[in-house]
Amino acid sequence: QVPVIQSGGGSAPAGGSLRLSCTATARTGIIYAMGWFRLPPTREREFVAGIIVRNGKADYADSVKGRFTISNDYSKHTIYLQMDNLNAEDTAVYLCNGDMSRHENGSWYPATGAWGQGTLVTVSS
Repeated sequence: QVPVIQSGGGSAPAGGSLRLSCTATARTGIIYAMGWFRLPPTREREFVAGIIVRNGKADYADSVKGRFTISNDYSKHTIYLQMDNLNAEDTAVYLCNGDMSRHENGSWYPATGAWGQGTLVTVSS
């Protein structure tokens, strides 16, 4: 497993923006992808966004597509999540994963349990 440290989050009004960061601090081998999940108060954990760190190719859950942007800095082993036009459904604990893979059908999953500590995002209405 690789240490993963998150920063950012907080509270924002509906329509506002927040930005999250996540660094895989001790990569010991090749990492294919990193990404974000979230755990809302009344829903199960869900995939938010993932990025292939070598080439920056990104994918998003339908619920955030067009509003959230995932990016990465390969040299810094860091990914970001820019969250714009927030709404109440975005309220959740956001969890970075520093080692993600994809199934044959394209769905994303955590490969080795390299989770960040989580950060709470609260959107008021």
